[in-house]
Order: sequence, then C-alpha cells, then structure tokens
Amino acid sequence: MQASRELLKTLYTMAMLVEARDAYTGGHLWRVSRYSHLLAADLQLPQDEVEKIALGGFLHDLGKVGVPDAVLNKPGKLSDEEYEVIKTHPQVGADLLKDHPLAELVLDAVLCHHETPDGKGYPNRLAGKAIPLVARIVGITDAFDAMTSTRPYREGMPTERALAILRDNLGRQFDAELGERFIQLGEAGQLDHVLGHSEPGVPMQRCPGCGPIIAVPSHTPDGEEIFCPHCAGGYRISRRDNALALSPTGGNDPVRARRPRADNELIDRLLADSGRLRARGKPGLLELLFG
Repeated sequence: MQASRELLKTLYTMAMLVEARDAYTGGHLWRVSRYSHLLAADLQLPQDEVEKIALGGFLHDLGKVGVPDAVLNKPGKLSDEEYEVIKTHPQVGADLLKDHPLAELVLDAVLCHHETPDGKGYPNRLAGKAIPLVARIVGITDAFDAMTSTRPYREGMPTERALAILRDNLGRQFDAELGERFIQLGEAGQLDHVLGHSEPGVPMQRCPGCGPIIAVPSHTPDGEEIFCPHCAGGYRISRRDNALALSPTGGNDPVRARRPRADNELIDRLLADSGRLRARGKPGLLELLFG
C-alpha cells in the first residue's frame, strides 16, 4: 500500500507543479476534482469509480507542461497558431503518462476531456458515448470552473449565467444527460462550497489589482509573505476569527510569485481522504483504488 501511495503522490505532485506555472488558475485542479466527484456521486456510481473520476479531474491538465508560458499566461484572445499549441496538451499529457504505473487511472481524463458530443473536439474528434464517461464529466466541470473563476483581465461569471451557458450547449459541447445533472446540482446550491475556493474551507484571496486569484495553502503560517501570481505584489498573511486576511507589504517578487511548487500537505490530505470515508465505515481512496 505504501508503494501505491507514493506512486499516486507523484501524479498529484506533477499536476500541481504544472498548475503553478499558470498565473490564472490557482485552485483550478482541486475545484474540477471536487465538482467531478460531486457529479459522479450524484450519478450513484460505485465509490471506486467516483474516486477515479475525482482523480482524473485533478490530473486533466497535466499536458499543459508542454505549453509555453507566453501562451499559457496570455491575458487576451489566443491567435489561431497559439490555440493550436493549446490543443496539443491532451496528447502531451497522455504521452507523459505513458510509462507511469498508474496511468490507466487517469489517462481517459487527460487525453479526452476536450472531446465534445458533436465530434468537433480534440485531439481525436470522438463523439457521443465514444467519449469516456470520466472525460464527459471533466469536460463539463472544467468548463464551469473556467467560466466562474476570475482572471486578472475578466471577472468570473455568476453561477446562474455559467449554468445557462452549459444548458445552451448541451448535446453539442457537453453531454446532455450529465450536463443536466450538473446544472441541477448548481441550481440546488450543491456546488457553492467549492466555488471560489482553492481547498476545503479556504476561499481564493483577492489582490486589489488582479482580483481573487491568490490561492493560499491552509497551512501557511501567520506573518508569512506571499505574492500575487500575476502582478507579483507582496501580501502578509493573518487570520482573524479563523478567516484569512492579506495585507499589502509593498514588496514585489516575480521569481517567488511564479516559482512552481506542490502543496504537499494538501496532497497528503487528498491521499488520506480516507478519514471522510472511514468515519462511515468505508474504505479510503487508496483502499478503493488498490484494494
């Protein structure tokens, strides 16, 4: 079991290091994973399948390691050539996973999450139910998080508008049945505890100039200086009534702001998700995946 744990940890770590390169997507992988878990659970899938889908949601953007920073962090509309570069990331991710012992757990999510029911997606123009279930789920949750997350160049959409866009594109860009179930979860408020957070109970923090794009690990001590991943402005962390607060320091450090790093404490909590399941007499993530 320990060997399986360490192998699984390498997957989470790779994904987090890739996310750290993107100034605009703090917490994106955790949110997509949680949204995917919620939808899979609502479908009443077996628990091991629910956990695999959540893991696929966390790993889906692995291939963005092959996208140049100038494209990944471009604040405006991509050119046709830049979009073609972005479109390589599912195959790049699949290639990276090729020799990993646990590749089969997440390969479908990584390779197929941009395939669409109308067959106009990429990289292989799959259509309808030929798209693996995990990829159809992650395609929905990834798009929802992209629409509702703030970027320095635009505010995130209200939930209601994002859900309306999903509904308008059911059967074309998004699986009709799965999309409708996800919309119902959103309308019932079942997504609210994930929306705008970077991990359980930790809201994204706001930079006055760039918006709520700073993901602060929950274990960060009071008094530590952190930096906005976009403008690199410095902030001092404090907690008041168990709530995070940021105070500008006047510092600016682009190197520390964009230094790739994995949140090992969050990874350990994800691996020990078991606590939540074991409390109900059920096996945890590692037991579900590896027996």
